[in-house]
Amino acid sequence: MKKTDIIILAAGKGTRMQSRLPKVLHKLAGQPLLSHVLTAAKTVNNAKSVVVTGFGADQVESTIANAADVFVAQPEQLGTAHAVQCALPHIRENAKVLILYGDVPLIAPETIANMLETVTSDQMGLLTVTLDDPTGYGRIIRDADNNISAIVEQKDASPEQLQVSEVNTGVMALDSEQLMRWLPQIDNKNAQGEYYLTDLIAIARAASVTVKSIQPKSPEEVEGVNNRVQLSQLERAHQRENAQKLMESGTSLADPERFDQRGDLNVGTDNFIDVNCIFEGTVKLGSNVTIGPNCQIINSAIGDGVEIKANTIIEDSVVGDNAVLGPFARLRPGTELADNTKIGNFVETKKAKVGKGSKINHLSYVGDAELGEGVNVGAGTITCNYDGANKFKTIIGNNSFVGSNSTLVAPVKVSDNSFVGAGSTITKDTEENSLAIARAKQRNIEGWKRPTKKG
Repeated sequence: MKKTDIIILAAGKGTRMQSRLPKVLHKLAGQPLLSHVLTAAKTVNNAKSVVVTGFGADQVESTIANAADVFVAQPEQLGTAHAVQCALPHIRENAKVLILYGDVPLIAPETIANMLETVTSDQMGLLTVTLDDPTGYGRIIRDADNNISAIVEQKDASPEQLQVSEVNTGVMALDSEQLMRWLPQIDNKNAQGEYYLTDLIAIARAASVTVKSIQPKSPEEVEGVNNRVQLSQLERAHQRENAQKLMESGTSLADPERFDQRGDLNVGTDNFIDVNCIFEGTVKLGSNVTIGPNCQIINSAIGDGVEIKANTIIEDSVVGDNAVLGPFARLRPGTELADNTKIGNFVETKKAKVGKGSKINHLSYVGDAELGEGVNVGAGTITCNYDGANKFKTIIGNNSFVGSNSTLVAPVKVSDNSFVGAGSTITKDTEENSLAIARAKQRNIEGWKRPTKKG
């Protein structure tokens, strides 16, 4: 079985993006455009990826890091054939070579597989697409027998050729020996003065090699990003596809057009997701989960039967079955909620383990804490976990009750079955089955007069 080398062209500056950021690092669904292409490339077993960089090469390499096998610089942007020429020293003998583009992010693994299947000693593959408006694309020219004979770029095309609606995507697959032999034959005698990779088609035909065309499932799969308008259009196309897969798997969406998945989303069945929800990183939802509007879930696992109310943010957390969260709750990294817990409105947790059936209902901050089962934390409670230099832990035992507006100064332990009186500042461990009250003594001043406004 032949080896596979995948060349990804990513040298362009992307002037029309109006940005200092290299074009291939602009994000779609939370990931750089180039990352999407590399992810698709990795679906090919034992393939070697060679990324050709140019503008912002150091930034591209540091951002993508180990996602590519090889980075190679194109010192001058002299055309696509020149870019491939720069990659040739890293192409192996007796290999299939696939050429992709770092600013064409939605190419599907199935299309890549179909392209590689076309490669034989007497045949190469070319990805083409038929468009209602082919303006700007190189036209596919076929002979009398309907075989592809050449590709003509827009600026070099005759009026008759401009009427052709089948266009070149730039993606091609061929044998490495053919590529090495044909590239030196390409010249820059064209309107742009560049070395066009598309000239390989005419060279292949002259060598009696058949050019087989493959078409993608949709035009969006092969659309490139040249400006921010196109980027937003591809973002929405990608999200529509994600939304459709999600609904087909048994999840209801209030509005598929207002859904954003920026990573991997694994779901059970019979879930409901309201509008404007964002899922980032790796997120797992159980079954019968209800998510209200405007929620953000990042790298977290949500159990079965959970209700997440509006405007709740969950990050790097684990939520047990039948929990109720929000509205306006924030679960920061390290939060672990057991089954049947409740985190109410305007509650923030961080690195907190909350036991089964425990509740933090309103307006509280619980950080670096461990709560047992059946704990009730009143409104306005704060765990004071930071002394300006170090973090300390608060432990609240099973079936304990913390009154409203209490301050627990860590390190401190509220033992099992303890009560903390409202408004207390707790600095010492409590005993089991005790009531702890730590308040300033109240004074009632008789005959006190309110201040009056001067002047």
